[in-house]
Amino acid sequence: MYAIIGGSGIYNPGMLNEVLMRKINTPFGIVHAMCGKLNDISVVFMPRHGVNHSVPPHMINYRANMWALKSIGVTRIVSTSAVGSLKEPITPGSYVVLSDFLDFTKRRPLTFYEGTNSLVEEKDVVHIDVTNPYCPQLREVVIRSGNRIGLSMVPKGVYVCTEGPRFETAAEVRMFSGLGGDVVGMTNVPEVILARELEMCYSSVAMVTNYAAGTSSEKLTHTEVLDIMEKNKESINKLLLDVIPSIPLERTCKCEQALLGAKG
Repeated sequence: MYAIIGGSGIYNPGMLNEVLMRKINTPFGIVHAMCGKLNDISVVFMPRHGVNHSVPPHMINYRANMWALKSIGVTRIVSTSAVGSLKEPITPGSYVVLSDFLDFTKRRPLTFYEGTNSLVEEKDVVHIDVTNPYCPQLREVVIRSGNRIGLSMVPKGVYVCTEGPRFETAAEVRMFSGLGGDVVGMTNVPEVILARELEMCYSSVAMVTNYAAGTSSEKLTHTEVLDIMEKNKESINKLLLDVIPSIPLERTCKCEQALLGAKG
């Protein structure tokens, strides 16, 4: 089973048939997800921020979301997000297939495995390897699909994750760029880490909506971000419609062996 996680502006892809809203109980809370079919493929759609963007990035229950997907049989996840560009060549309207991240979050639970304090039965301490945090097999599928349908694809990029919900300062943007960041957003961490801990394949395509603070003279507004995402919803849906049927049945990556040797 596959899952699509929709970021800002993507609250209902409108591409699924036989849709059923499902309530999923997890150790971290209740999750609601849209389950349906896409070309006879079972697909779960989850709006990251809730319907109508009701949950800010620092308040998202990432652990509940990822645990819910795993518990109903999801093995592959394709996520979308809106980001700001840190580099002039990465222009608004580009689609960046993320390849690495820098974590500048401050107070989010980052793991399921908290030893004796864990909310799950597994009480081990786990040190997960994130040398390649995004599934290489899924990344290639997304890149090929984007190129096939004529989108402006950036085949790799370092995502800087900030706590939010405020936008970044100009000084922070200069620092992030100097450290090797390519785009900046507020949601990809800990989502990508938790997917790895649950041994699910995870990829993320980031839609560049604007240049980050200090790289443009224009004031940043979330309304503008949502407007741009709304205008590009058709392209994002077209990409997902091509990606999902293109995912090979066999997993050739090592994501499903992520816990091997990771437990303390």
